[in-house]
Amino acid sequence: MAAHGAPRKVGVVGYGRLGQSLVSRLLAHGPELGLELAFVWNRDLGRMTGSVPPSLQLHSLAALGERHPDLVVEVAHPKIIQESGAHVLRHANLLVGSPSALADQTTQQQLLDASHRWGHAVFVAGGALWGTEDIARLDASGGLQSLRVTMATHPDGFRLEGLLATVPSTGPRTVLYEGPVRGLCPFAPRNSNTMAAAALAAPSLGFDNVIGVLVADLSLADMHVVDVELRGPPGPTGRNFSVHTHRENPAEPGAVTGSATVAAFWRSLLGCCELPSRPGIHLC
Repeated sequence: MAAHGAPRKVGVVGYGRLGQSLVSRLLAHGPELGLELAFVWNRDLGRMTGSVPPSLQLHSLAALGERHPDLVVEVAHPKIIQESGAHVLRHANLLVGSPSALADQTTQQQLLDASHRWGHAVFVAGGALWGTEDIARLDASGGLQSLRVTMATHPDGFRLEGLLATVPSTGPRTVLYEGPVRGLCPFAPRNSNTMAAAALAAPSLGFDNVIGVLVADLSLADMHVVDVELRGPPGPTGRNFSVHTHRENPAEPGAVTGSATVAAFWRSLLGCCELPSRPGIHLC
């Protein structure tokens, strides 16, 4: 970070639960960490009234360049990345909190093009994905054959769109979707970010070959459960290398973001501020 120079300026796009937490931490701890809150943008400006100083409220993303940010953190919605991600990269590094946006191939290519054109990095937060670095290392070594991510929570914790919003629950535990992550992201843009992060961590499989499973479970009123299952090639005895992690993330009833994810995202933000501005898409 910027302990011996000018503070790094961080802009926050989105002021839901995650955005509020980041803004609060930046205001309270930013100065001692060499960070300065440059601006906060939210589609509903009224949500910031009384909690974000007027001088820090950004009324239009088109004007973010006037605040001279070093890093812009998106914690709003995949549409913001699709609509404004390339514009952000003209002025600053971008930390993507909605990686499901990158399931759209046009959006991913636009971000890559803008990143290389302007020399800024696209960072992707692992969020609720456990073992991101291990998955990336295994994939890079050619040792990953399959990857499956299952996310289960109470139906009230889902924000589904399109055809998926009409899938009925048939019992206490209902599989709403099982298939390639690319097919899930457009219909569950706020509930597929963990799976999207897995697809980005394993580019040899990518959005078309990492399998995502979305489960509505009536018993999980205050928890998000994420299971990650991966397999590698067989060893000398013919048995396959395999890993299965099970993560239980406490969450308020009906919340999209679990408690542990908020803390993990703050660590991702701090990590991004220490990384060089290298063009391309990088997990952090």
